[in-house]
Amino acid sequence: MTTQTITPSGCHVMAKPTGSKCNIDCTYCFYLEKEKLYPDRSSDWMMDDTTLDLYIQQQIEAQSGDEVIFAWQGGEPTLRGLAFYQSAVELQNRYKGTKKVINTFQTNGLLIDEKWCTFFKANQFLIGISIDGPAELHDAYRVTRSGKPTHHKVIAAINLLKQYQVEFNTLTVVSNINVKEPLRVYQYLKQLGSRHMQFIPLVERKAEQETADGLTLLNPERKEAVSLCQWSVDAKAFGAFLTSIFHEWVRKDIGQVWVQMFENTFALTCDQPAQICVFAPTCGSAFALEANGDVYSCDHYVYPEHKLGNLHQTTLKAINHSKENLHFGQAKQSTLSIDCQQCEYRSLCNGGCPKQRFSLSSAGKPEHNYLCAGYKAFFSYSAPYFQLMKKLHLHGYPPAAIMDIIRKKESQQQ
Repeated sequence: MTTQTITPSGCHVMAKPTGSKCNIDCTYCFYLEKEKLYPDRSSDWMMDDTTLDLYIQQQIEAQSGDEVIFAWQGGEPTLRGLAFYQSAVELQNRYKGTKKVINTFQTNGLLIDEKWCTFFKANQFLIGISIDGPAELHDAYRVTRSGKPTHHKVIAAINLLKQYQVEFNTLTVVSNINVKEPLRVYQYLKQLGSRHMQFIPLVERKAEQETADGLTLLNPERKEAVSLCQWSVDAKAFGAFLTSIFHEWVRKDIGQVWVQMFENTFALTCDQPAQICVFAPTCGSAFALEANGDVYSCDHYVYPEHKLGNLHQTTLKAINHSKENLHFGQAKQSTLSIDCQQCEYRSLCNGGCPKQRFSLSSAGKPEHNYLCAGYKAFFSYSAPYFQLMKKLHLHGYPPAAIMDIIRKKESQQQ
């Protein structure tokens, strides 16, 4: 459910050592459907040592820069066991040469204990914890297979991470429920000690017809799903959610709290590259790696037609430079709707994630980003602030200086 971080060179891989296997049953999880890709696998189907060795070697060799990021995700990656990641670190040290290795690890936190924390701290893992806000907001959808709440276990994991001084950030899925309480969610995450936050909009479409290739569509002729799952976030509500948090952040928390959406928008305002794939001009080179070595174009495109190869038959470097990957990446621009092409916020949005381009454009085609109205509302509200922050930056002042400017201006107006 996460967005991919843009790397300066090479490729990014979201590795899934346990595939879609997870120890909780989130109502909104989009990845559980991927089990259909491998119907004959056993219940303990996980990445083996040979595939791990290949992945470590190939990921390092695929990077042209001096930094290599390993992103461990799932399903739930802790289900692979601590020994697996101890082996991964040993292999990284064997193959890295002079390159710097960074490990990120996205987890629901339920299996985190003292042993995990000791390992994370010793090897400087950056942990992403999934939490959707206070208990009643989090437990609305993030429950066990028997429908029991998980919030208290996530809090226990966060407390352990803090006790062992393990660096962590939070990933919050914004649904139809917690979108209504943006400041409550934001303040709660701050209270927990989160200083790096991701807010991921939940956009899942209903599927009522199943086609021969396993894909599900409401309207096969137009290839458009015309209705959303009830837990999906309303586009305008998501824009209001971001705007409310930004209003607070820009007045009190710049330099103290890093919100991925805000940092990315500031970078693009300053004519720097996008920090996350959703708002980059092109897609591609941000792969999903399944437990058996299969590589797909993107975590949101783990479908047969987007399989690019397998590590046992080819290499990540070859996949990264393949014509299939290049075509997938360039398609983000070539399929922009006329509305996006003429939009004043194109440089900040670039049409958003192509997976969410199913709303009707002004041309009457299902090619426009569902979240457009929300993005526009946020960009419109935040633009004057980001422009001032850019001006401060260009004149050698910290962007955080805007907080004093806002306070003085608002005190004069009172």
